[in-house]
Amino acid sequence: MAKIHGLMDMGKRSLMLNQTALQTTSHNIANKSTEGYSRQRVDIQTSPALGDGKTRTGSGAEAAGITRSNNPWLEKQIEREGSSLAFADGRSQALAKIETVMNEQTVKGMNGSVTNFFNSFRELASNPESATVRTIVRDNSTSLIRNFQDMDRQIDGVVGELNKEIETGVRDVNGLTKEISGLNQKIMNVEITGAHANDERDRRDLLVKNLAEKLNISYAEDTKTGMLNITGGQTGILVAGTSANELKTELNSDNKMIVQAELSKNGMRSDITDQFTRGSVGAAIELREGIVTDLKTQLESLAYNIATEVNRAHTEGFDRNGKPAGELFDIPKTGEFSIQDLKLNKAIMNDVSLIAAGAKANAPGDNTTANVIHSLQFKPLMEDGKYTFDDFYNSKVGQIGVMAQTANSSFESQKNVVDQLKNTRESISGVNLDEEASKMIEFQKSFEASARMIKLADEMFDTVLNLKRM
Repeated sequence: MAKIHGLMDMGKRSLMLNQTALQTTSHNIANKSTEGYSRQRVDIQTSPALGDGKTRTGSGAEAAGITRSNNPWLEKQIEREGSSLAFADGRSQALAKIETVMNEQTVKGMNGSVTNFFNSFRELASNPESATVRTIVRDNSTSLIRNFQDMDRQIDGVVGELNKEIETGVRDVNGLTKEISGLNQKIMNVEITGAHANDERDRRDLLVKNLAEKLNISYAEDTKTGMLNITGGQTGILVAGTSANELKTELNSDNKMIVQAELSKNGMRSDITDQFTRGSVGAAIELREGIVTDLKTQLESLAYNIATEVNRAHTEGFDRNGKPAGELFDIPKTGEFSIQDLKLNKAIMNDVSLIAAGAKANAPGDNTTANVIHSLQFKPLMEDGKYTFDDFYNSKVGQIGVMAQTANSSFESQKNVVDQLKNTRESISGVNLDEEASKMIEFQKSFEASARMIKLADEMFDTVLNLKRM
């Protein structure tokens, strides 16, 4: 009788095992399109055999656990390369915006404005007594100032957009770390019982990848509790077990968004902006502190040198009234130079006869000063005599173009790397509907066979019980 009972127990365990396998297969099919999901499998092991004298009778099979098909090394590689992809994408997009600011092909840009300005003095040299040409000089001068200021504002606009990307990125980081800390708690609660927190770990792995796309992180898992501790940069503690620390952002005195880590709750903060060198936030910080800041400085240098050199030549000449000429451009004499402070001399704005053409008083046909000013365009007056005004600006335009092209190529190359890694992950962890369908049929048939086994054991009981009546 005990062996018939054992047969029924074996059938019962087999029913439960195949039911679990069918539920796991159904779970896989339902999550076919779930991002970050890893295919799950029931680990089957033989039940302990029963000893009976010199014989040991098998007692069937049972589920050892449900595990996910996952390659931790590959997940780490996807996280790392995904962070590089986000950095390349952010860099490519930002450089495209800068390239638009310095567009010299489809619009009449700064290069044309500088050329028109010096050409107007060339025309003045040809007709030094003309009031009309002096009006053209004034208009081209104001146009040059306006173009400098427009480009300066556009560069500030790019800085503003990068600041916004940093602020938004940090806000996303805080949301991700909060959810990760909650998953740490769930994983510990599940795995302390000996089970595997498969779905929670899949979700946490996905969030870690998303976090790495924002900024560079380092992390380690506590082997006892299964909880993940994450650091942003070198010193920014983002997740410590079941607690998450928020990063803070604020504009500094230079109108730049900085990232701060709290040293204590609602206490002192430490500026860790320069620690982020990867991800979309790292790209925004690098470009803002690098090429965008340099471009603004170089544009200011160009505007200042043009205004200074023209003023120096202009003040050595005489206006149409035979009086010593003043400065053409109004430049602040104290403090740092700002393009937004550059203006045309107010007196010249109101009276174009104050524009100098000659180097001698009361010499109507003298065009010496006008010739000196228009020749400044071709003199190496930038960076200690290395470049002319045109060459200096064109070199910056070319530099931005090359950087943008290189950034696009790097993005495409990195995207191919990430796509290849994701395809590899899909082959390991992804759900194949054909495979799941075949597994479902297999487990269904096993379930039916287990039920027949129980029915057989029941019939054996009836046979034994009916022996007494025969």
